Amino acid sequence: MNLNVCMTGSRMSVSVCIATYRRNGALDALLGDLSHQMHKPDEVVVVDNDAAGGAEAIVQSWRARGLPFPIRYAIQPERNISLTRNRTVELASGEWLAFVDDDERVPESWLLVMLLSLRTGADGILGPVDPVLPPNAPKWIRCGRFYDWFRMASGTTVPPNQLRFGNIVLRGDLLRSNTPPFDPAYGLTGGEDGDLLGRLARQGARFIWCDQALVYEPVETSRLSLRWLLLRALRGGQDFARHTFAGLYGDPTLLRRVQLFLRALVQMLVAALLVLVVWPGGRHRAAYWLIRSSANLGKLSAFYGLHYSEYASGPAR
Repeated sequence: MNLNVCMTGSRMSVSVCIATYRRNGALDALLGDLSHQMHKPDEVVVVDNDAAGGAEAIVQSWRARGLPFPIRYAIQPERNISLTRNRTVELASGEWLAFVDDDERVPESWLLVMLLSLRTGADGILGPVDPVLPPNAPKWIRCGRFYDWFRMASGTTVPPNQLRFGNIVLRGDLLRSNTPPFDPAYGLTGGEDGDLLGRLARQGARFIWCDQALVYEPVETSRLSLRWLLLRALRGGQDFARHTFAGLYGDPTLLRRVQLFLRALVQMLVAALLVLVVWPGGRHRAAYWLIRSSANLGKLSAFYGLHYSEYASGPAR
């Protein structure tokens, strides 16, 4: 069933954009989900960041089965998530661009719900991503809920420091008017999504939340470790500082930078102390504060130009 979502009397055209890197099984499942959407996309754009073109066989397989939409496929050989996302924007022809990660699963109502939310007049809609832990996930990880995304009431304006990709629909002209939309300087570190959305918000774009447009993200076994959580928090802190330096959260004055440094230093030390205090209450409690300490260490390290290149190897998302 294809329910046409219309605005001003005409059907909304939408391209679903997917940047992928060596997740062929997950990509295959995602394309299957998209083929069963209640509101079919006008096209799906897949850009492969694997120079060997490993995802092409998956795309060709789905083309042979006869999809209700065309798939555009291209290879972006340089290891860089920003360049790969930029290529999806170049290839997409839709009035609206929807972005999902290549390891996510989308319910059949997902795109319809997202597009209906655009009737509010927003420039973009963000939705939640629900983590799905594998059966072998350690108990302390389950108790800590370390992979949960933030949630808010539908219709709420998303604050600048919570703007991110993973489940989002945006006006295509917003992206096309910012050339390139994603900054290649974030290509190996991540944070390119928050940078782009922060710049768009500073230009006056309005992004709202749709809590009903839920997608699911199976958590890879390789991520079930304290080391991975600490490094992700470190990178998140670096992203926050870099975005602050760029003026995405307000004018990057000397006072703001000093406040950020001192606040991060104090919070890092307090969080480190709390690790020892709460350890008897459970490993998940100690891990929580250790992760908070790592995030603030990331903010401090950004003052010295240090950037953790999380995506220099392995899947980009």
